[in-house]
Amino acid sequence: MSLRIVTLLPSATEIVACLGGADELVARSHECDFPAGVERLPVLTAARIDSSGSSADIHARMENAATEALSIYKVDEVELRRLQPDVVVTQAQCEVCAVSEDDVRAAIAGWEGAPALVSLKAEDLAGVYTDIVSVAKALGREEAGVQAAAEMKDHITEIAFKASDANWKPRVLVIEWMEPLMAGGNWMPELVTLAGGENILSEAGKHSPWITWDDVKAADPDAIICAPCGFELERVIADLPALTSRPGWADLRAVRDGRFALADGNAYFNRPGPRLADTVEILAEFLHPEIFDFGHEGKNFQRF
Repeated sequence: MSLRIVTLLPSATEIVACLGGADELVARSHECDFPAGVERLPVLTAARIDSSGSSADIHARMENAATEALSIYKVDEVELRRLQPDVVVTQAQCEVCAVSEDDVRAAIAGWEGAPALVSLKAEDLAGVYTDIVSVAKALGREEAGVQAAAEMKDHITEIAFKASDANWKPRVLVIEWMEPLMAGGNWMPELVTLAGGENILSEAGKHSPWITWDDVKAADPDAIICAPCGFELERVIADLPALTSRPGWADLRAVRDGRFALADGNAYFNRPGPRLADTVEILAEFLHPEIFDFGHEGKNFQRF
């Protein structure tokens, strides 16, 4: 029996697709853009704040919204009800990143025959695997979910095994936001380790922390990769002066030694779904080009 599925964040759409449910999707969020074809679906969410401009501009608008106690996103409740979905997949991990579980619960409150609500909650890599299986159960495809999670884990494990042959393990800073500075947390420290690096200035399974420029200079990383949340590679490049204009930038070990890169955070680093396996590929290729060549350089990340 075919289901009517609504996904309200990009990673949810990608999980449903990897489980073979792409044809059962009836609506998506305004940020869902993968796999190809999802753009044909109706859009049920919108941002209440302007997401254009630099990372500093966006951060200022976010702070203003928080001060005024405004929700950052809105749900089209009328269209959601008209579509009568059987399953809605949302998230409870980050209210800044996508529509929250509370927003969706409010939207469907009082419905007769309300849809099943699945909320993604991953804070680490194990949580991503759990989310994949949870969505699969809700879709009646538990076996496919277990298989998808296992295949993703096996691929990442294979990369980690090859990375262990590297003759050194660079100290790596992942920058998740440029202005103000934020280090990549949650699953990112694990991915760095699996790709053959040593993550610094953030902890696995914990939210991404704000850091200072003095923190960066004191740590003096061996390698830095910048993949801001929601930014595609071209947009990261445009905002690069937010980093390079800082005093002492050129003196950092990673910059001097040519181990600084920008990456597509929107498609890879910040989506807790199947393509985190590709993120490990990107990191491994960046850190150990003598071992790995997945073809991501120049496409999904760029060295500087």
